[in-house]
Amino acid sequence: MNDHPTKRRTVLRGFAVAAAGACLSTTATATATATTATAAARGAETYALRLVHLGRDGAPTAAHVTHLTGLSGALAGTTLTPEDPSGTVTVRVPRGRYLLDSAIDGKDWIVQPRLDVDGDTTVVLDARTTAPVDVRPPDANATFSHGGSFVEVIYQGATALANLVRSTPELRVAHLGPAAEPGSVRSWVDTYWEGARGRYVLGYTFSSDRAPTGLVRRPAPGDLATLVVRAAAPATGPGYGFVDLAPSPGPTPALALAVPVPGAVTFFVTPERGTWDVTYSAPSEPETVAANRYLALGIALRAGTTAVHTFDGPVFGPALDPSPSAPPPGLRDGNSLDLALPLLADGDGHVPSAPLHLGATTTLHRDGVLVGTRRGTPGHASFTVPAGRASYRLSTTAIRPVGQVTATWTFVSAATRSPTELPLGIVRFAPELGPDGTVPPLRTTRVGVSVQGAAERSGVRSLAVSVSTDRGATWVPALVTDGAFALTAPGPGRTVSLRAELTDVIGNTLTQTHVDAFGTGAGTPGVR
Repeated sequence: MNDHPTKRRTVLRGFAVAAAGACLSTTATATATATTATAAARGAETYALRLVHLGRDGAPTAAHVTHLTGLSGALAGTTLTPEDPSGTVTVRVPRGRYLLDSAIDGKDWIVQPRLDVDGDTTVVLDARTTAPVDVRPPDANATFSHGGSFVEVIYQGATALANLVRSTPELRVAHLGPAAEPGSVRSWVDTYWEGARGRYVLGYTFSSDRAPTGLVRRPAPGDLATLVVRAAAPATGPGYGFVDLAPSPGPTPALALAVPVPGAVTFFVTPERGTWDVTYSAPSEPETVAANRYLALGIALRAGTTAVHTFDGPVFGPALDPSPSAPPPGLRDGNSLDLALPLLADGDGHVPSAPLHLGATTTLHRDGVLVGTRRGTPGHASFTVPAGRASYRLSTTAIRPVGQVTATWTFVSAATRSPTELPLGIVRFAPELGPDGTVPPLRTTRVGVSVQGAAERSGVRSLAVSVSTDRGATWVPALVTDGAFALTAPGPGRTVSLRAELTDVIGNTLTQTHVDAFGTGAGTPGVR
């Protein structure tokens, strides 16, 4: 595997990190005594709640971690932690609905989603009632990394969560007490394993009126989806990045792995857990994790298929979020004209949190007259313009450690009564690159070309693509057929630059240039 021994961690998403085997809570905890519980519900009538903890031998046990979370009544939203070395503890609590859970000896987890207290009550938490949680990958030699079990209860608009995170595969769980309301109990069970071919992330989720009592799942290889996360060669030189993987819905003890760059890590996941989120943190220097992060959220996977996501690799350039709720890259609101375009997304379209650049400039001309120049974040600028209808030329440039990206649009605009999208299109280039972000020298390679944004929606009148192998000094037209063109790469140690000239059916134009878009062979270290 690609783990660096000092760069591995388990992240409990949405919670503080805790030692495996610990129970965590989303609310403040307090050791429950008659005094503290009474103080928390001052003025409310209280009842004696007696909790008896029994181990697998049937005897009282002091090895328990118990949480009592209020769902209604005076203690709603409060979590208490009753404990006593005798194994039996009594706490006075006000009338209400509670979520009760207890980890006995770290290996037996008992959850009562519905505990209605309206009088003196005794609850016996008996480890002998639990059943095994046995979720294993098809690789018999895989080793267990960690796991997490979670139960969420919703009652009258209030939500409470119980959870157990562990570092051992041995776990037994049980539902306790009456059923709750239909659909009010959601459960998640995740286990993480390390195999010879990659990491297994096996997760299952359920919605019912009860917490689970045991769970046995043995997925076959064909039941799993494969997700390959590639870390491209960084412009700063070799180092280690971090890959964080977690299912999108629900809580989980997420996995964070160090991966050498260039390098890759393979995950085998259960599609029924839902979509998946990947966070990639790129290195800034060897053995150091930088603040620059990429996100790929809501990745949908199907059993038996493979998806590959490459982070921090060429061709760097503008990209648009395809989701329906994504904000447009440019807006006209009254006399304000704003550009907010990720200008340096990586080759897969992932947007960096801190784009690597040496300088960035955006200029706006109105009817040929300069309105202003802005410097700062690549692809981001705001201008105030006159209300009348006019022709605009908007140009934004980012200079990278190696190479440069420029996008220039022309369009007609006038003042609007409400925020209105500007007709900005972009072009994406997708060459067939190796793991190091280069193409073999002197060989023919295929470069995909696609249009995004306003031009894609309105229609393309013309698209011309040109290629340069002398850093933009001269350009040669490329024939685009079926969304791609063939390129004969230059010799070792050279770079390829790309240019697109786009006109939509309305007459809006784009000229987009990538100087040193990608390089050839092993003789071009650091070329991005």
